[in-house]
Amino acid sequence: MTEAGTAIAVRHGDQAEIELKLLAPQGSLEKLREAACIVQHARNRGAFHRLETVYYDTPERLLFRHGMSLRVRRSGKTFIQTLKLSPNGSQPLRRRQWEVPLESIAPDLARLPADEVGDPVAALSNDALVPVFATKVRRHARQLDLPDASVEIAFDEGTIEADARKEVLSEIELELKSGNAGVLFDLGTQLLDAAPLQIGTRSKAERGYALAFDVVPSAAKAELSGITAELVVDDVIALLVGSCWHHLLKNHAVAEQGSDPEGVHQMRVALRRLRTICALFRRDIPSPAFLAVNSEAKWLMRQLGQARDWDVFAETTITRLVSAVPDIDLDGLRQAVQQQRKSSYGTLQNVLADPRCSRFLLSLGHLVERRGWRNEIDSEALAVLSQPMPVLADKILERLHRKTLKRGAGFRRLDIHAQHNLRINLKKLRYAAEFFLPLYASHAPAKRYVKRLAGLQTSLGRVCDIGSTRVLLHTIRQDDQPALHLGIGAITGWLARDQIAVTKALRKSWRRFKTTPAFWGR
Repeated sequence: MTEAGTAIAVRHGDQAEIELKLLAPQGSLEKLREAACIVQHARNRGAFHRLETVYYDTPERLLFRHGMSLRVRRSGKTFIQTLKLSPNGSQPLRRRQWEVPLESIAPDLARLPADEVGDPVAALSNDALVPVFATKVRRHARQLDLPDASVEIAFDEGTIEADARKEVLSEIELELKSGNAGVLFDLGTQLLDAAPLQIGTRSKAERGYALAFDVVPSAAKAELSGITAELVVDDVIALLVGSCWHHLLKNHAVAEQGSDPEGVHQMRVALRRLRTICALFRRDIPSPAFLAVNSEAKWLMRQLGQARDWDVFAETTITRLVSAVPDIDLDGLRQAVQQQRKSSYGTLQNVLADPRCSRFLLSLGHLVERRGWRNEIDSEALAVLSQPMPVLADKILERLHRKTLKRGAGFRRLDIHAQHNLRINLKKLRYAAEFFLPLYASHAPAKRYVKRLAGLQTSLGRVCDIGSTRVLLHTIRQDDQPALHLGIGAITGWLARDQIAVTKALRKSWRRFKTTPAFWGR
């Protein structure tokens, strides 16, 4: 997708690949090769190749640290050297690359255009490189001709090897040769009907580095939307939904591996932002697509919720208590919490591997590329899509701000249910303010408004965490272990004390926010 949100297209001479990767269960590729959507559009039976690829880097992994991968691939008597860059934040399917023929499996950096590639490659010599891992793949490639695109589909099965370590590889690569990238998601969804596929969020290079060096994927926060006042509503929706989709993909592997609690947290943030986008626009653009996306995002958020609650309990609640009262023995409580946490991640892995999750992620990519929110709406809503964004942004922010102040009226007397509803409104208002902030960059009060809004939301979040922790305590209280009940008693007392402190901070945050002037409509 371009900065204006238009569909990805390949132009002659582009040194880039636009590719969707799907992970397939072992033994399923043979069946998938004969899927109706492949046979119907294939030019011929395709060709089989044995590919042996060696990936190179410096001993210090300099290329990897700069988001690059260098490989030399052998197919028969042909050798091709490829340097790839990591996808940028706004285009996760697009990777810039340079390919040159070689005479052997040994890399030759001098064949690459140093001025274009830049450092660190331009400053390296061939002697600085060592092989770090390899792949051995049997590939069946076919060319597909569709009404609005040309696609190469490759069925890869083989192994990734790093010294004595080995990992099985079974995947499908859909590479756009020309046309609209939406066709990749059309094909992916149809293939999902034939086998339980998953979107591959890591390249072969990333998997190889993980295998060779135990590299753990790191969680990623949401990036700025990059919207500008010149964009119309239609383009802004594409950018915002696309940003959430990218955010989900970047954290999928982290959440699945359970290597960093932030992975689950960031996936939930992406889903909340996505649901907010649907809520912000569906009043003026009542598209069925927004309802469908919101429903699936809500489902996935719930599936992620249990793991997130146990993460907060283990990483935040217990840690804070240990810092405050280090003399209390919390080993029994820790063990019980870690057991529940491990169980919740086991359940989560099954959810992320579920075809329903894969279908949802594919549908988001398809929605952006095909502008699916345009479907089944009347002429009045279509007219809104062609309007400049600032006018609608003012309207949305004003509506949310009024509703938030109304929900917060009589703040001291709000019960838990009313506070929860207020928190939901505050999240929508905060995300909307962050989404549209670039439109008001010249307005000094804008950042202060967002900062105070974030502070209020954080305070309400702590109240929510206290309530969640009490529910979790009830879950583990059933175990008849004295050491565990000692910890539960300590946590219960701490939560009561924390509730008082949080309530005071919350009232102060509300007063500050309520008096903060709006920054829109000026």
